[in-house]
Amino acid sequence: MARNEELYEAVLKGKRKDVAALVQTEIDKKADVEEILMESMVPAMAEIGDRFSRNEAYVPEMLIAARAMQAGLDLLEPLLEAAGHEPIGKVAIGTVKGDLHDIGKNLCAMMLKGAGFEVMDLGVDCDVEKYREAVDSGAQLVLLSALLTTTMPYMKEVVAGLSGSGAKILIGGAPVTQDYANEIGADGYSDDANTCVLAAKEALGVAA
Repeated sequence: MARNEELYEAVLKGKRKDVAALVQTEIDKKADVEEILMESMVPAMAEIGDRFSRNEAYVPEMLIAARAMQAGLDLLEPLLEAAGHEPIGKVAIGTVKGDLHDIGKNLCAMMLKGAGFEVMDLGVDCDVEKYREAVDSGAQLVLLSALLTTTMPYMKEVVAGLSGSGAKILIGGAPVTQDYANEIGADGYSDDANTCVLAAKEALGVAA
């Protein structure tokens, strides 16, 4: 199946209803569900991410594109699961204990889904135990988010708490830096939703 340009553009422009309708049309035509995702929808999310990196798109555009993507994923996920589609990796993401900010975390979660990861969204105010449960449930990569300097130190506790679990840990959020990631022993750092996807792929050894 070649790229469905109409679907690609609908995701790119954040036209949620159009995406759902176009995906349903492809499903009704018995199109390969994995190809619908990988040939048309994932490239659209990659493009909006690239535009964001070049300052040609901003957070609102990324959010509406991600929500449009989710409308298509809602239809595709049961079919992908039934067809035995393997995600490129299983990740868990959550905002650390004491921090209730979730816009950045939500955007990263949607971008990761759009890139083909299976995402366990743990929500906000997550303690070490919650992240450990996610690892026990198969998460290969754990992403910690914090918006407040007062909650950043808890990231160190999570890194220590998951030591020896085999899971990789990425951290991110407005006050977070690569130096801080190095200091607490995290495996990587991301400063926005697009680099989050790239960092996740790098951590798991997935081709970008």
